[in-house]
Amino acid sequence: MQMGVDALPAACYALPVLVSLLTIRFFYVLWRNGQPSSRPRAAGLRCLIVLGSGGHTAEMMNIVTTLQKDRFTPRYYVAALTDNMSLQKAQVYEESLIESGGNKTVENAHFVQIYRSREVGQSYITSIATTLLATLHAMWLVIRIRPQVIFCNGPGTCFPLCVSAFLLKALGLGWSCIFYIESIARVKKLSLSGLLLYKLRIADQFSVQWPQLQQKYPRACYAGRLM
Repeated sequence: MQMGVDALPAACYALPVLVSLLTIRFFYVLWRNGQPSSRPRAAGLRCLIVLGSGGHTAEMMNIVTTLQKDRFTPRYYVAALTDNMSLQKAQVYEESLIESGGNKTVENAHFVQIYRSREVGQSYITSIATTLLATLHAMWLVIRIRPQVIFCNGPGTCFPLCVSAFLLKALGLGWSCIFYIESIARVKKLSLSGLLLYKLRIADQFSVQWPQLQQKYPRACYAGRLM
């Protein structure tokens, strides 16, 4: 009984210290985001590529074709559970690399599905539960893969993945560089995913494809037209 009483004051002292350390770590990660890495470049970087549906996937696959395949490997393509087309396009692309003589491409490409936060037309009330489920699934996925680089361009699927990766950084359990490229369809304002990542400063590099968007959101980089 005495041990339990003695442990209570110790816990009361330890809790503020823990909260202070986590707060310091959180602001360090915010400050560190977007700055050049001081670590030597790795031969292969685990790469998480988030695919949306339709135009989002077309844009992202266009970006993927410009990547140095031997540098960004292995590649994990992630799409929503209800998206039946995006991963097929990624598989076709990876198979084309094999046919053109890509080295170990089969081993370097993985295809994963994740719960969607909110379906098109779904009410905001019911989306609370689905968003929570998607976030838990995203956290498990990020912990399992431990991506070093994340590429995304606006689908709702990317937000819980990016938040999960940021939380791991804040907790000191991993470090992912998040590259967000806003869809070319967003001319005057950001998508909801883009706005949240911009306001919360989660993305290490935030790029837009229209100069007026860069003027409106000065921390964004103008990447030009990628399509």
